[in-house]
Amino acid sequence: MREFAGKTAVITGAASGMGYAFAERFAAEGMNVVLADIETDALNAAVTRLEQQERNVLGVEVNTMRRETLENLRDQAVDRYGKIHVLCNNAGVTSRQDAGIGAFPVWKVPDSTWDWVMGVNFWGVLYGVQVFVPHMLEHGETGHIVNTSSVMGLVPSGSAYGVAKHGVLTLTEGLWHHLRAANSNVSASVLCPGFVNTQITDAERNRPEEFGETIEGTPEQRAFFQTLLGEGMDPSDVAELVWRAMVDDQLYILPHAGWREIVRGRVEAILNGGEPVEIDFHDMMQRRARGEVV
Repeated sequence: MREFAGKTAVITGAASGMGYAFAERFAAEGMNVVLADIETDALNAAVTRLEQQERNVLGVEVNTMRRETLENLRDQAVDRYGKIHVLCNNAGVTSRQDAGIGAFPVWKVPDSTWDWVMGVNFWGVLYGVQVFVPHMLEHGETGHIVNTSSVMGLVPSGSAYGVAKHGVLTLTEGLWHHLRAANSNVSASVLCPGFVNTQITDAERNRPEEFGETIEGTPEQRAFFQTLLGEGMDPSDVAELVWRAMVDDQLYILPHAGWREIVRGRVEAILNGGEPVEIDFHDMMQRRARGEVV
């Protein structure tokens, strides 16, 4: 995709973090930007900030676990701007009950946590593809879909978060091939970042009551992962890489070079019938201190 001015981008999870950075980057290219998020106050604040920069934006509240709210998002975007050209399925959550945070072994993670984490991180992406791709194919203009996975979608992980992100990765690979088989002008990328300075460890603030109580975890766990994220890559740097990937029609986006040996080790273990690579987050901290991007 080479022309952006006057085109329209829709971004879920856009009120903060990477989603908001995507919105800023696309708006800087002259795009109309539709910000979607479950958090009403943060969404309104994000829209206001961009409007103050004289950007052409629209905010729509969504719960990506509910297909009908994504259908409403599509309809509002089309009503305002006519056509949608870029879709970023970016909304994501993690739970401190999840094995990925180290609070519980995988067999003790409650079904309610699996339902919530898989619902947002996988089903939300699938619903986005199902709802928006037919419209993007119908108008026939050049477009791009960016699905946010994670490095946890590339490495061993038994957490609900990791399982969902593995699903997003393979879903996007299939989408990429299907779009080409259809001879469409739409392409796709899968974003697999490592640690980015976002609020994802506080995602429990948006956990619906139907999925049980918010779990705080131990202060040590919370502080450890907040440190990893707080010192992580700036969302604006990730947004720049996403924009460049769309220009270059790049399927895989891996912003964090420090994870590549772990990814390579997993693939070699699969091919050689070996044991899964173990991820040492404390080693990650030491590597970051040495200047590696993790």
